[in-house]
Amino acid sequence: MDTPQYALVLLMLGTLLSLSILADFIAGRTAIPRISLLVLIGVGVAVVQQWVLGQSAGVLEGLSEPLIQLALVMVAFLLGGEFTWDRLRTLGPVVAVFSFSVVLVSGLVVGAGLWLLGFPLILAVTLGAIAVATDPAAVTETIHEQRVAHTRTGRLLLSTVAVDDGWGIVVFGLAMAFLGWHGSGEGAQAVLTALWELGGAVVLGVIVGVPAAWLTGRLAAGEPTRVEAIALILLLAGGAALLHVSELLAAMVAGAMVANLASHHTRSFSEIEYLKWPFLVFFFVLAGASLDLGNLQVAVGITLAYIALRLLGRLLGGWFGSTLVNARRGALPRGLGMALTPQAGVAMGMALLAGERFPEFASTLMAAVVVSTVAFEAVGPWLVRMTVARADSSDNDNKQDGDITRD
Repeated sequence: MDTPQYALVLLMLGTLLSLSILADFIAGRTAIPRISLLVLIGVGVAVVQQWVLGQSAGVLEGLSEPLIQLALVMVAFLLGGEFTWDRLRTLGPVVAVFSFSVVLVSGLVVGAGLWLLGFPLILAVTLGAIAVATDPAAVTETIHEQRVAHTRTGRLLLSTVAVDDGWGIVVFGLAMAFLGWHGSGEGAQAVLTALWELGGAVVLGVIVGVPAAWLTGRLAAGEPTRVEAIALILLLAGGAALLHVSELLAAMVAGAMVANLASHHTRSFSEIEYLKWPFLVFFFVLAGASLDLGNLQVAVGITLAYIALRLLGRLLGGWFGSTLVNARRGALPRGLGMALTPQAGVAMGMALLAGERFPEFASTLMAAVVVSTVAFEAVGPWLVRMTVARADSSDNDNKQDGDITRD
């Protein structure tokens, strides 16, 4: 990279971080979600690059992929930290049944629906897996804002979103393995490759996570722990790329290892939580900037179909899950799945990873997921408020609720 290119890259990175501060300012004074603003900044970059400068899609060539990978590994590692034995025992079978029902039904509705509408199998299966993911921050903030976190419904939704993206990562890994096997046509070799992608990710997560758990308990908080956290993320991202395994699953397994085995596991998670936002800024902006604006017209149909089918899948998944729970305890309204509509970073990360594997569908996938993410982030909090308000009145009518996480 020559000096002008080097200077331009540094200026671009500084500009993106500066614009994120402006996005924070606007989001704090309006009802527009911060994530949507960052994605729209990226779309603005795409407009300037493709329509004004006449260049091809993509920005920060050579740097965008590692920045995105690091952001995704951080998010997945933090998600893995939610899967402690104590927490899983506390969640109870009701949360497991409800969350699995929403995941299964919404994924099947989107995947089967798109396939029946005539879209390619790769797009249908990939978007079916992506549909499973939820934005836990948007749901959690809205529930606390409505002051219903103590109700039966509030506790169920908070517990569900805590593990929902974990389900999503597993489903996405299975979907990618299936598509690799289906498209290969090499029989046993394709099966072994698919198994390695998932099993190898688990092995990598254990190999990195167990020593990290041992080390975390022996370091004082501060600079050494920060260095350990950065080393952990780099090892996971680089190892997954080198071994061709799922980086999301590997990072989630490593996070679970540290959370369950380390005596001071919160230190690493706190450091990564502290470090992740600048990387997420690059991630959301670069995701928006990766849009191929010339392909938007082609992607309109699948984008609208994906939005409609995901809303239907959430509605039916919530209805099915509530029916199963009501058979056990009762008192849950049927439309709870609509409170799980917000979708953000994990979904876009899945789309980017799938686009790398299936480049012929990359532009269509990114268009569908970026546009739908902005839509879901915009209407999602309103759907959460509407759902919990209806559920809150149901809770008030039924006083036998008990603790949903221990049923």
